[in-house]
Amino acid sequence: MLQKVGKRFLVRARFTWRSLFDDQFLLVTNTLTGGSLLAMGDVVQQSWEIHKEQSKVLDWKRIGYTFVMGCSTGPLLHHWYGRLDSAYAGRAMNTVVKKVLADQLIISPIIGIWYFIGMGLMEGDTLAEGWKDFKGKFWEYYKADCCVWPPVQMFNFYYVSPKYRVMYINVISLGWDVFLSYLKHRVSQMTATPL
Repeated sequence: MLQKVGKRFLVRARFTWRSLFDDQFLLVTNTLTGGSLLAMGDVVQQSWEIHKEQSKVLDWKRIGYTFVMGCSTGPLLHHWYGRLDSAYAGRAMNTVVKKVLADQLIISPIIGIWYFIGMGLMEGDTLAEGWKDFKGKFWEYYKADCCVWPPVQMFNFYYVSPKYRVMYINVISLGWDVFLSYLKHRVSQMTATPL
């Protein structure tokens, strides 16, 4: 009896999971996983901050803001990968390299700008303050980005089916999301130590 129930559950779960990647639900799946995993990355970073400074508590507003930012990048990546696959069809190595270069030179800086300015606006900064924050942290962001994402994207564009690309990126980016949260919210040494 118990085996039949377990087997039925696994069969239902399998078909439910598959339906999340059908064309009609794929955009929603990509959007919600992007938001959830970016928020989870922020929770990990805040937990580390709390570990270092016991007086801190989880900032639920900040977690909500990161969820919104992650949800906003889901559709962007969903459509970006579709366009990239249309522009550069196939899995030949030169095609994969073109996709990685386009991803690194075009969408990566856009997502960085989107994240820093968007988070800044939600946290009460002006557009100019958000832009200044991004400019001040851009090279640190982009150098790390160039170390992490090209190999990840080589694998993505060569092996991963197009409908799973954003999910793959969302899962891999959990560690990246911790770094983004750290970079955005770290207190600079100049402002942290009183003179």
